[in-house]
Amino acid sequence: MNDLYQSFIKNERQQQLFSLAENLSKKIKERAKEADRNAAFSFENLQDLKESGYVSLTLPNEYGGEGISLYEFLLLQEKLAEGDGSTALAIGWHLGIVMELRDERLWDESVFKNIAGEISKNKKVLNRASTEPATGSPTRGGVPETSAVKDGRSYILNGRKTFTTMAPALDYFIVTAFMEETDSVGSFLIKKEDPGVHIDPTWNTIGMRGTSSDDLLLKDVRVPKERLVELKNAGGKKSAKGWLLHIPACYSGIAIAARNEAVRFAKNYQPNSLDTPIAEVPHIQQKIGEMEIELLKARHLMYSIAERWDQQPHQQEHMGPELAAVKLVVTNAAYRVVDLSMRIAGGRSLSKEYPFERYYRDVRAGLHNPPMDDITIQMLAKRAIENE
Repeated sequence: MNDLYQSFIKNERQQQLFSLAENLSKKIKERAKEADRNAAFSFENLQDLKESGYVSLTLPNEYGGEGISLYEFLLLQEKLAEGDGSTALAIGWHLGIVMELRDERLWDESVFKNIAGEISKNKKVLNRASTEPATGSPTRGGVPETSAVKDGRSYILNGRKTFTTMAPALDYFIVTAFMEETDSVGSFLIKKEDPGVHIDPTWNTIGMRGTSSDDLLLKDVRVPKERLVELKNAGGKKSAKGWLLHIPACYSGIAIAARNEAVRFAKNYQPNSLDTPIAEVPHIQQKIGEMEIELLKARHLMYSIAERWDQQPHQQEHMGPELAAVKLVVTNAAYRVVDLSMRIAGGRSLSKEYPFERYYRDVRAGLHNPPMDDITIQMLAKRAIENE
């Protein structure tokens, strides 16, 4: 077992789950370079995830899943991201949303039971489609321009959604739309085969290229009213979203991959100006030690907050600031670790023959995932002021 995970795996169940993620991580690592080069989501990776049962892990046991905890979710996602950050982040949205639906009971039980069967038996995958060109991230509070107009027992949806991760591979989209009739925002469950649903392959970024976070286009999509699955500010929702910690877990996994690559490089690279590999050089050891410190601080914070989330459900609604702090600390630490790994490898870290430059591009994306650093800082400041 990798020493980096040894202190976080606490029982036999977690070891078995970790072994599943470890095997998948090795497989998807082999395809990471190709997915990055083509800026395309790997359907081969998704097939491996489906065949292994990974896509069902956050479902309740009674619906064919493993009912994994937040702590276990992060452990698996971090390891998976070591192999390929894009694949881990993409499937993390699916698993996290299923966990959210499971724990917060946002949907009618019959609707959730049906979608759970689709996931566990037919290996279907889903994601939310909320971000739009004009409104930006929904975490900033923008009202969607996508419209839902009632027409008899159906709604007609029109609009464009951006950053729809894993778009070409999704079977279901949970789409937010403004409902003028009731002056509210609803979430509609849309199937990929519904007439008027199109994917616009717009994803062409420097990092996380394999997520295929394309645009979703809706043109007069007719949705029966039974598929209006959520209304904004509906009762029972929690203000804190523990499942979103899959984001920092993913970037932590990328940082671990960069750390491992840098240590291997340092132990094996010996220029003719030295009598030993560069791992024996003091300033290289300094950088390796700095990577270890960053990972120790960030990961112990992440797993301790996840454990508290699992063990103290009565406190979850008050944990928003802590969850946001985890995202800020871990993603920024991951960014520093990857930078240090490249300093260790020197000019070779810029070569496409090594994975460092891909790790660097991928980890940079973490700074733009929600919640943003400025929101987190303000949240923590306000809490400190109010509690004094």
